[in-house]
Amino acid sequence: MAQRLDVQNNNKSALPGLTLGAIGVVYGDIGTSVLYSLKEVFGSGHVPFTHDNVYGVLSILFWTLTLIVSLKYVVLVLRADNNGEGGLIAMLALASQAVKDKPKLRSVLMLVGIFGTCLFYGDGVITPAISVLSAVEGLEVVSPGFKSWVIPLTLVVLLLLFWVQKRGTAGIGKFFGPIMVVWFLCIAALGVWNIMDHPQVLWALSPYHALGFIFRHPGISFIILGAVVLCVTGAEALYADMGHFGRKPIRLAWFSIAMPSLVLNYFGQGALVLENAEAVKNPFFMLAPGWALLPLVLLATMATVIASQALITGAFSVTKQVIQLGYLPRIQIFHTSVRDTGQIYIPFVNWALFLTIVLAVILFKSSSNMAAAYGIAVTLDMTITTVLTFFVLRYGWKYPLWMALAPTVFFFCIDFTFFASNLLKLFDGGWFPLVIGLCLFVVMMTWKRGRELVYSKLHANGIDLQGFLQMVLQAPPTRVPGTAVFLNSDPHVVPTALLHNLKHNKVLHEQNMFVNIVYHEVPWIGMEKRAVIEPLGGDCWRVQLNYGFKNDVDVPNALHQLRGHGCDTGQMVTSYFLSRDVFVPTDKASAGMAPWRQKLFAQMHHNAAGAAEFLLLPSNSVVELGSKLEI
Repeated sequence: MAQRLDVQNNNKSALPGLTLGAIGVVYGDIGTSVLYSLKEVFGSGHVPFTHDNVYGVLSILFWTLTLIVSLKYVVLVLRADNNGEGGLIAMLALASQAVKDKPKLRSVLMLVGIFGTCLFYGDGVITPAISVLSAVEGLEVVSPGFKSWVIPLTLVVLLLLFWVQKRGTAGIGKFFGPIMVVWFLCIAALGVWNIMDHPQVLWALSPYHALGFIFRHPGISFIILGAVVLCVTGAEALYADMGHFGRKPIRLAWFSIAMPSLVLNYFGQGALVLENAEAVKNPFFMLAPGWALLPLVLLATMATVIASQALITGAFSVTKQVIQLGYLPRIQIFHTSVRDTGQIYIPFVNWALFLTIVLAVILFKSSSNMAAAYGIAVTLDMTITTVLTFFVLRYGWKYPLWMALAPTVFFFCIDFTFFASNLLKLFDGGWFPLVIGLCLFVVMMTWKRGRELVYSKLHANGIDLQGFLQMVLQAPPTRVPGTAVFLNSDPHVVPTALLHNLKHNKVLHEQNMFVNIVYHEVPWIGMEKRAVIEPLGGDCWRVQLNYGFKNDVDVPNALHQLRGHGCDTGQMVTSYFLSRDVFVPTDKASAGMAPWRQKLFAQMHHNAAGAAEFLLLPSNSVVELGSKLEI
């Protein structure tokens, strides 16, 4: 937490560096949308190729960027910071806290938010695939003979990208900003070069042309929104990366570099197709003169790799947050930087994402086919963000109803229209990210429900901790030197590990700490609020350790803060006792848990990473005592 950049402390000297970083990380995805957006709008075959229609489409692209990115995300959503953090998880936490006095509504919002998080992974598969594939397809413009090399080269680029993830992003991250600045300047220059041949195209900045196209072709307008949405790929990253850069650098980077460059390039592509209708096949790469094509393909490939890198890093971060909110089992997490705790590597997520992306590339074969798969997940995510924003405005910030409804209804209508248009692509590929999201949603809800059932059963069958200790201490067994730390999911129930220790070893340590870890719906909790200790008598304490969903869990370090309370938690005198439960499906439906979900939960629990490693417990001080439990 100490290493994260505090939004409130951005000073003038840090602003240029933060803005450069935002250009490289935040806008990599949306910055590469110029590769395929306009091409897919006209490539759909629905738009008759006329001057008025080109003006209309350009105007729709411009106002989509203005309304969705500039107004919704940059102006409105960036205001919803959760202790300096952004993203769907942070927005979900804000919304759920705002309605905590309405438990039913809060439960519904949690379901909606977690489903949106699952859709993020579906988007995380399509975006790197379509970005890298569209960049490599530029080789076909250089020479048609390269066509057979496009898919193999795409897979090689993706393999190298995922292979280097274990080394962390610190080494390559410093190059992201400068490369993306070169990219944005390059696409802006290409746009200006072609606009000079047809400057009248700038009249398309007027909403008159967008509205005229919509009124002339209402049906076609609705259909092409499924391709227009490609121009806002990565818009969610604006909000998700707020904690790393802050509002001001993100806004400055958008209005000074990213948006002007994108608009100039789109209008340059429009000017090109007005002069040469054949250029609509791949208008971006045909903007460049012949000598610049190969360098442009290489630069585009680097830009798409950077865009993909940002999304992969986001997948790692979101997975860690979801685990700590209790919707996924523990997964092995590696920290790739000794200074920045936010830089992590999760092998399972990395290679699962890679294999799914490879499947997508092989299944769809071209960026045009993949464009059909893109849109449903991201527009549904945008709609969910808008819905959650309403509850933050109304119940969190106490805005009057009309002030909360006005912006959210406006943006909801836009988001839902885009979502409805993309539903037309459901059977052409839109099902792919939806299936990924739905499968993950089932997995997450199964884990959450399974943990609730286990907790209920342990609580119902458990023995009251304080009463049990009073009874044991009346005629205590042999007290052995040292401190025993019992990790316990229910702070009021006797841990299974303690019962086994007394039964088999017939000893009780001189000091005993019963530790319960609680993850809160806030990003960060400082060390001053980390531990809450309650004495139970007889040198026994009940301890609650508090963590936010972005904090790194380090139990020994947290317990070390309690040494002023008389607790000796030195490494040489402390033993950590864990209950290693084995869950056995019963083949009969329990409350809210079908047999197949019981088996899924049991398998997930079996494959979960060890608690000792996840909690950073010293391996030579851990004692695991197991038991079986039916669910």
